[in-house]
Amino acid sequence: MISFAQTWTRTVAAAATALTLSLPASALDLKAMSDEERADFGAAVRAYLLEHPELLLEISDVLQERNAVAEAERDKALVQHNLAALTNDGFSWVGGNPDGDITIVEFMDYRCGFCRRAKPEVERLLAEDGNIRLIIKELPILGESSLVASRFAVSAKHVEGPEAYKALHDALIEMPGEPNEVTLARLSESFGYNTEAILEGMNADAVTQELRLTRQLANNMSISGTPTFIFGDEMVRGYLPLDQMKAVIEEQRAEAG
Repeated sequence: MISFAQTWTRTVAAAATALTLSLPASALDLKAMSDEERADFGAAVRAYLLEHPELLLEISDVLQERNAVAEAERDKALVQHNLAALTNDGFSWVGGNPDGDITIVEFMDYRCGFCRRAKPEVERLLAEDGNIRLIIKELPILGESSLVASRFAVSAKHVEGPEAYKALHDALIEMPGEPNEVTLARLSESFGYNTEAILEGMNADAVTQELRLTRQLANNMSISGTPTFIFGDEMVRGYLPLDQMKAVIEEQRAEAG
């Protein structure tokens, strides 16, 4: 792909050619130009761009590519700066292979349609690749029902343990309708868990603290949407199909050597 510098050089060169008869060679130094010369130069550049508008598209493409690269670099720096909180906060659920060579961190919301879409993709990835560690971060950002579901899941983890959390997590993300005390109680009872203790624990300080710390981490990393994934040191904002997940993991392993 042609670079921004090459595109701009072509544009300026063409405009300069148009000015050859009226300006000395040294006049291409904009600072050395008179007001009249600068006006003539600007008019020539404008005329050339109007004759060749495809150059503007090339410039736009290059700028978009540069912005994407810069954003990816910023995200990598954010991951490195927050690595301990991402991978070892002491409370987030950890699944897959705890000794896996690649860690995936997922910020999710139970009411998020793309989180629901991503769930079977992630499960299939873990089933097909036995060397991945998965960490789930509860980030309820889609209203009160999202918060209720997250409080319920985290409370269940405190009361019944990580296996119960995963079972309820899977059920919650597939639950139709809005979660409420009645539907959540029914869900807990279907698994035979201590429903009363889970419901009572939903507003416990420990549950509130977990959700607060995760929200703070998301804010620190400029994460405002779900799902957001961290694959090794790469952040992916939004849903990613299985084949693209595999490609990112392959790149991560190749970079790690």
